[in-house]
Amino acid sequence: MPHAPALIVGAGPAGTAAAIMLARAGMAPRLIDRQAGPHDGVCGGFLGWDALAALQELGIDALSLGAQPIGRLRLLTGKHRVELALPHQAAGLSRRLLDELLIDRARDAGTVLMRGRAVRTADPSRRSVRLDDGEEWTGESLFLATGKHELRGLTRDLAGRREPPSVGLRTLLAASPARTRDLAGVIELHLFDQGYAGLLLQEDGTVNLCLSVARDRLSAAGGVPALMARIMTEAPCLADRMEGEQPRHFEAIAGVPYGWRAAAGPAGLFRIGDQGAVIASLAGDGIAMALASGTSAAQAFLTGGAQASTAWQSRWQSRSRLPIRVAEAFRHGAAKARTRESLMRLLQWIPGLGAQVALLTRAPAPRRGERRSDARSAPGRA
Repeated sequence: MPHAPALIVGAGPAGTAAAIMLARAGMAPRLIDRQAGPHDGVCGGFLGWDALAALQELGIDALSLGAQPIGRLRLLTGKHRVELALPHQAAGLSRRLLDELLIDRARDAGTVLMRGRAVRTADPSRRSVRLDDGEEWTGESLFLATGKHELRGLTRDLAGRREPPSVGLRTLLAASPARTRDLAGVIELHLFDQGYAGLLLQEDGTVNLCLSVARDRLSAAGGVPALMARIMTEAPCLADRMEGEQPRHFEAIAGVPYGWRAAAGPAGLFRIGDQGAVIASLAGDGIAMALASGTSAAQAFLTGGAQASTAWQSRWQSRSRLPIRVAEAFRHGAAKARTRESLMRLLQWIPGLGAQVALLTRAPAPRRGERRSDARSAPGRA
């Protein structure tokens, strides 16, 4: 049975960040991804200042690659509007471009890529995965970075959750003079009952439109076209952004468990990205948390080997508690008309509050001694 020093399942920001760190240290991790080539992700597009800094450390300057600068947050609900300055500069960049850049960095550093190969099942006790063609691989450690998608054998434990998972939707709006003018330098969030929509400009002038909505509301509407029609009656500014267009295609992902955090598991298993903690999309810190979890998990493995996963997962669960709780409070407050109106008035009265909330939902910074300026030390062993 083929064996690798580290198996990484999923080539999104979390998986590629882990791969880059491990490869830079002299390892040859195996990075397995079901997608054979460039593709857009359902979530992502917004890069906060912490994500931009994390990408710099991985050798990627997003702004020099054409990412659209973002300095303001615009919140809209019904006829009400609040616009706030972000604490630091952010940016808009498509996942199609970002993920390929990270994959290129991982390959150049020495990662062995296995693209177009779907992992069907995983066995955490053996640190093994079985691919779609029946081939099986084992590793000293297994990094689970499948995003919001579940993997048989390593599904998230959602027992005790009171709230059913949400549905994520994404589509692309064509570039237009009005959209370019109105969305320049801003991330725009439209709040409505049981969900929200976010819009931002990407590097090619197109507009990324992402929605998160309660699964019950989508079911009651009878499908995405009917849901969009209802939402646009509640959010007239969003209808204006659509310019009479009803997108024909939406990418979707069901069962998004916002607020979930992974508990420590067996030695040798690192749950990173959304497999480690799922922050509400409206917080805009999903990419940063993915990058931070991938790099810190890799550093833990390099320092302590496979046995370090249990302590690392516990630390990550603890350190992600505050940003996720703040994001959840904001998400739940925005989901109901009464609290949504109160939230908007509060942000109008105290403009600085929005910046403080944005800072509180940022990815947990590494503690002293956890950040390694040079990851080229000898890898640990179990």
